[in-house]
Amino acid sequence: MKPTSLLLFMRTAEKSSFLSGLFCLGPYRYLIRTLVLGVLLLSLSRLALVVWQYDRVQGTGLLSDVMLQGIRADMIVLSLFLALPALLTPLASLRSLSLVWLKFSYCWCLAALVLIVFLELATPAFILQYDVRPNRLFVEYLKYPKEVLSTLWFGFRLPVVFGVVATLLLAWLLRWMFRSGNCSLVRWSLGKTIGLWCLALVLLFAGIRSTTDHRPANPAIFAITSDSMVNSLVLSSAYSVLYALYNLKHEAHSSEIYGKLPTDQMLRLSLDWPWLRSYQFINPDYPTAHWQQAVVKRDNPLNLVIVLQESLGATFVKSLGGLAVTPELEKLKSQGIWFEHLYATGTRSVRGIEAVVAGFPPTPAQSTVKLSASQQHFTTLASILKAQGYHTQFIYGGEAHFDNMRSFFTGNGVEQIVDQSQMHNPVFSGSWGVSDEDVFAAAHQQLLALHQQKQPFFSLIFTSSNHEPFEFPDGRINLSEQPKATVNNAVKYADWAMGQFFIKAKQSDYWQDTVFLIVADHDNRVYGDNLIPVEKFHIPGLILGADTKPGLLKPIASQIDLAPTLLSMIGVSSCHTMTGRDFTLDSSSPGRALLQFENYFALMQQEPKQQELVILQPNGETVAGFYQIQQQKLHLSAKAVSQADKNRALALVQLPSYLYREQKNSSEARCL
Repeated sequence: MKPTSLLLFMRTAEKSSFLSGLFCLGPYRYLIRTLVLGVLLLSLSRLALVVWQYDRVQGTGLLSDVMLQGIRADMIVLSLFLALPALLTPLASLRSLSLVWLKFSYCWCLAALVLIVFLELATPAFILQYDVRPNRLFVEYLKYPKEVLSTLWFGFRLPVVFGVVATLLLAWLLRWMFRSGNCSLVRWSLGKTIGLWCLALVLLFAGIRSTTDHRPANPAIFAITSDSMVNSLVLSSAYSVLYALYNLKHEAHSSEIYGKLPTDQMLRLSLDWPWLRSYQFINPDYPTAHWQQAVVKRDNPLNLVIVLQESLGATFVKSLGGLAVTPELEKLKSQGIWFEHLYATGTRSVRGIEAVVAGFPPTPAQSTVKLSASQQHFTTLASILKAQGYHTQFIYGGEAHFDNMRSFFTGNGVEQIVDQSQMHNPVFSGSWGVSDEDVFAAAHQQLLALHQQKQPFFSLIFTSSNHEPFEFPDGRINLSEQPKATVNNAVKYADWAMGQFFIKAKQSDYWQDTVFLIVADHDNRVYGDNLIPVEKFHIPGLILGADTKPGLLKPIASQIDLAPTLLSMIGVSSCHTMTGRDFTLDSSSPGRALLQFENYFALMQQEPKQQELVILQPNGETVAGFYQIQQQKLHLSAKAVSQADKNRALALVQLPSYLYREQKNSSEARCL
């Protein structure tokens, strides 16, 4: 359509009373035009991208969802762009500021549309290079204009020239469309101004939140397939880039707040542990990549199921010095390998997921589950086992997009998501989704079906009943206390539901072919008056199933040690970047745990009578301490921390930041 034709359309539209009102609604004229044109432009762009990538989109069977959910995502980003001018709209009613406001709203809205157009035009070239919409990499490359411009000019000259010219032409066209019509700015009465202003803010808030659920929409909610590229098409490039910018502020709080070691020294110290010395780390591009040979030899590798228990700290486990509210876990304890001194890496579920599923150490930044650079090609158990022919799945009773889990999992090896939306007729639903017994019932059916198909599987089952406000069905347990809705009762219910699952599992055909891990993501409430409440990091861990022989692991262990140990037990040898300890290879060396608590990082090492800690603080200072297990008390020491001990702790917290920042924890890493 020619520019003159579009202008004629605009003028014709303005002759009708409805469209004239739509395009000339006082101080909201440019905001409304931006919203209408923005939805139109983004929908047309998405349609063009879908046509271009039709085979992949059609392969998901979710073509209509991509387009409809895309409009929802577009409303979020357009509402964000319009939030500032909407907040300032009352200025238009002031005689001295009305013209200033008119010019500001015009420039702001036009700039927003031009930015949207530019990013959409840049999208095809970016997809060709990275198989995803512009994201964090797009932002990071802006730091290197010389190198980027050179690369673009010599490698993508035609797309660059086309993009620049098309952006300029569309900017000129948008400018004329904005200025078209005979609208004049009429100052409204105070009542009308305030009334419509409040309505506009409410509508924009609703557009940004995009849901009435207790959690607002985020990119993970639009991860509707296991194809990361198709998921990215649901979003707009402006949304993707803005979210990457938002995440960068979290990534800025890196491990360098404690100090910095040279990379070579950091890598040497990080890999200098007894259980890692038998491996070869010789790939300069992926310095932690190594071949892990499974200690347990199997003709057919076993299935793997991880039961990740929400907030089940040692606080609730009698044999670990806690309350007696986990009788089912205590029964199972004697049937497998029990971790006596297992410690979580952090205090959030995403930190536990990061450690248990990806074997990734903690940092002061957000968990990699939520950070943009780890949403694809990040090493996880799922990515390793998927490459070995396993069917990989995540089973959760709530909304899988919470905490960005859906996006992280689908981008890193998980093929199937089973969440609340797929659990029909549950026996109980609460604030966090369906009850644990519903989750385990769904999991049991999934495992039965996969085993009947003779399909090896990896299944991550994440519970949620042990979470405030502690809702669970009546009549399942004898309450430990009154009232019903308390953490101790919720833990006892969660334990009961897990026990019922294992009763069924042991009677099923898949039991003999499956290794199970029961582990907590973190404790319930991690608090205390110590610098680091070590006792609240202590969690239960149990490996059982198949031919697992009962045993007791006494060395200190970290959540990051579980993935390598499980790979070895199920008989899977692989090349990967995880640096945790395989306890089947070395079960006697003194252990260590990595604890991240707010802005403090601690390396805890095993000594004969107590645990020695080196605690790094954001101001660069280091504190020594020792933890008495029986008393569950951390004591700080007045003695100075040696430089060697400080460097070892610093290396361990610097390593994951380095691997993440430099993209060296890739599932595509190869062992030379």
